[in-house]
Amino acid sequence: MKRIAIFASGSGTNAEKIAGYLTAYPDIEVTLILSNNPKAGIIDRARKGFGPDRKLHVPVLVFDRATFYESNRIVELLQKQEIDLVVLAGFMWLIPEALVKAFPQRMINIHPALLPNYGGKGMYGHFVHEAVVAAGESQTGITIHYVNERYDEGNIIFQASCELDPQDTPEDVARKVQVLEHQYYPEIVVKVLNRIDDER
Repeated sequence: MKRIAIFASGSGTNAEKIAGYLTAYPDIEVTLILSNNPKAGIIDRARKGFGPDRKLHVPVLVFDRATFYESNRIVELLQKQEIDLVVLAGFMWLIPEALVKAFPQRMINIHPALLPNYGGKGMYGHFVHEAVVAAGESQTGITIHYVNERYDEGNIIFQASCELDPQDTPEDVARKVQVLEHQYYPEIVVKVLNRIDDER
């Protein structure tokens, strides 16, 4: 059994898509969802259940800044749960060095632009889409990458792009990018898990 943990800070649409997609893979288990936001939408989504029949119920752990940055409790929990892959799905905090080192090339993130453009501290969600529109870009997309100790600088695993129209608003861009996120992120999670399995 391959086990993943998902970190999410917001509404949790990507986390839900991943968890639902993985119900078709009996050898992959979403073991735990972790959030730094007690009001995050992912908590309600997890409570309702994932998958086509809503029968997949994944426990959620909410933690605070001190636990994340000033203790080793999260690392120890993930190791105790024998997590194979850590998936960031709209998680906003910078990952501490101890956690990165505990899961080398086994932690991935998705960014709503074509890195290295529009990445770095403060570049998330609508801030990215506003910057893309302000620059008059003709395309944008998603980047799935490994996580290191710096925002959006880990090695790129996969990118997909979409065309933009001159009249697109940041909200239009967000919708186009979300289609790519939901289409590709679950697939890449499976591919990375298979790579990890092959290297053992």
